[in-house]
Formats: sequence, structure tokens, C-alpha cells
Amino acid sequence: MKGAEPFFFPGNEIGCLLIHGFTGTPKEMRELGEFLATHGFTVNGVLLAGHGTSPLDMEKTSWQDWFESVLDGYRQLKAKTQKLFPIGLSLGAALALHLAAHYQVDGVLALSAPAFIKDPRLIFLPILKHFIRFVKKGPPDFLDPSVPQRHLDYPVYPTKSIEQLLKFLAHLRGELSLIKAPVLFVHSRTDKSVPPENPIYLLEHIGSSEKSIVWIERSGHVITEDIARGEVFNACLDFIRRHSGPGPSEL
Repeated sequence: MKGAEPFFFPGNEIGCLLIHGFTGTPKEMRELGEFLATHGFTVNGVLLAGHGTSPLDMEKTSWQDWFESVLDGYRQLKAKTQKLFPIGLSLGAALALHLAAHYQVDGVLALSAPAFIKDPRLIFLPILKHFIRFVKKGPPDFLDPSVPQRHLDYPVYPTKSIEQLLKFLAHLRGELSLIKAPVLFVHSRTDKSVPPENPIYLLEHIGSSEKSIVWIERSGHVITEDIARGEVFNACLDFIRRHSGPGPSEL
């Protein structure tokens, strides 16, 4: 898909690993990446396996494949920087937390982070996935009317991928206590895809001693592109500055 490419912006010794959401693309993280790059950080925006091409490719992937894409980006960034901050949106936020549970990071920014998906229809998914390969998406919840014209993602959800997402979130819930790095959740109170009880649950169960939530009052689920994205960008910048310490260029 044109515009779905990963991106890398070289900068200083502080690295930002940007991870997009379920069926999304790095494009939904690119403006945030450009913002962070203007402040001198090294930015790596990864493309998750099975994304940015065709839903036919995505349905062949597992959540472990998605995480392997994150891990590749982590290793690339780790080799070039001294401090590292994963910043994920939705599924990307969950993958960032999973990374923090098993690898060294200096802080996590979890944007629109899911802990679970509550839909009574999902109980039939193990059967339905054999008969219904793709589920069409509903209307987006962007408050900025210009965003849908430039947002880039798949128009459908592969049912096998939904099952993988559920398996991954269940796995993540079981390892939240392993996360010790500082975590900031940034979440919209009007998120219709991932309701506000999700970051509250995550905050209560992660093992970090420093954890908090910044609430966005007016935004859809993709807070990195919607009407309040400036608030989101500044929250990310403030968090990274607080936890990166003085670098060589600042001494």
C-alpha cells in the first residue's frame, strides 16, 4: 500500500520506537514521529508483519509475528541509541507493554491501549473464522472530518487475526506484573473502540512503580491523527524528557 512504508529519522542518543495499531500502518504514527524527530530524537516507525499490503497477508500471521516486527525495530534502535522508549497505538501499545515485560526500555507510552475486547459475538469466533474470513469495519470515530481522507488501513478485519489479537491480550494480562519501567497511558474518554476502563485495568495491574494516565477529552480512537493529536504529542514529549535524563548534547 502506498504510504504504508516504515520510517526512520536519525537523531540523538534517545530512541523512540513507534508501533502502529491493528490493521493500521506506520502512517498513523508518522506525524508523531516527525514531531519527535524535530526535537532531536532518533525515531523508528515499524511496519507490523501482515500489515500495509493486503488482509490476505494479515490472516496468515500470528501475534508472535507482529511482535517479531517490533523486536526487529527494537534491536535496530538499541544499536544506535542509549535510551529507548516504545510508543504504541492500540495493538501497538499492547505490543509495547509486552516488549517492556521482557526487554530493557526506559519508559513506555501506551496510546489507546487495550486490555480486553468485550463483544458477546466473540464467543462464536472459533467457529465463525472457518466460514467468515473477513469482517467489514464500521464507520470511523474521528472527530476531525479531514482524517478519514488520509488515514490508511485495511477496510476489513480478518477473523483469524481477531482471534490472534484476543490470544495476545490474554497473554499480556498474565504478564503485566513483569513491567517495571515507567508507563504513561494516553487515552481518549470518548474512545469507542477501546473504552476508558482498559487503561484503568492496565494501570492497576502493571508492576511499574511510576504509572499514570493522561486523559484526552475529545478524540476518537486513533489519537495520533485526530483533533487532539497536539495534546498527545506534547504528553509524549514531556514523558520522554522526564525519563531520558541529560544526554551528552545537554551537559
